[in-house]
Amino acid sequence: MKKVVYFALIALVLSLTVIIGYQSVFSYSQQAQLTSISANQVHGSLHCYRNQKASVVDNSARLDLLVWNIYKQNKPNWKEQLAKLSQGKQLVLLQEASMTSELTEWISEQGWFGSQVDAFKAFDTSAGVLNLSLTTPSKACAYTELEPWLRLPKSALYALYPLSSGERLAVVNIHAINFTYGTAEYHRQLSALTKELAKHQGPIIVAGDFNSWSEERFSVMSKALASLGLQEVAYQPDHRTQFVTGLPLDHVFYRGLVLEKAEASISDASDHNPILVSFRLATDS
Repeated sequence: MKKVVYFALIALVLSLTVIIGYQSVFSYSQQAQLTSISANQVHGSLHCYRNQKASVVDNSARLDLLVWNIYKQNKPNWKEQLAKLSQGKQLVLLQEASMTSELTEWISEQGWFGSQVDAFKAFDTSAGVLNLSLTTPSKACAYTELEPWLRLPKSALYALYPLSSGERLAVVNIHAINFTYGTAEYHRQLSALTKELAKHQGPIIVAGDFNSWSEERFSVMSKALASLGLQEVAYQPDHRTQFVTGLPLDHVFYRGLVLEKAEASISDASDHNPILVSFRLATDS
């Protein structure tokens, strides 16, 4: 009996140590928070950011896009590769962006405006999806969904950008729920975003790391976005990162734009390969 009590106490102490250690490393807010980054300044805000005087995001009716899970900048050559891949782009949608001082400085040096969802903090450094644009969005709102097993949020960002056509472009940058049994949480995360997108009448881009590693997840994702009239981008070449099931994890969907070209190239600067897409506005002749 004494041995049973002894081992039970040991297990309790170990469990408490793990929990305390986990909580000392990771923290997150109960409400989704948005951070704006510009000119070496970082400003936290509430759920949404708004700027009614935002300038158009396209360049003479062209819209070039980079989508990339940057793996929290854990690879040593991330900065060099990000600078190269983002050159000439009007929008950069990153997932797993860790808002270190080095990344903040890089954003300022490159002249970007950043909108990041503060999904959680690791050692007081926020991580989440990050939009980079040369102009501010007219609106940007943060969304999070808690991973049921890891108990850390995954993030998404809904943003609106003015276009030279007079319309507004709705953009969703998503890092989808990953570790779940079934698709309930996955469906709930997507539903919150598609509900917002359903109110939008203009062009749409939905992109990011969907963690679509099973046929069930792929089906939930495809049906949710097809219901809004979105179609998926096809790539040439297509080197998107795949799960062991052979299914790609990263996707770009669009509506109301003309797709000109898209490629998923190979990079050793992350555990995901980047996606490069070129659109033009549908009103451009």
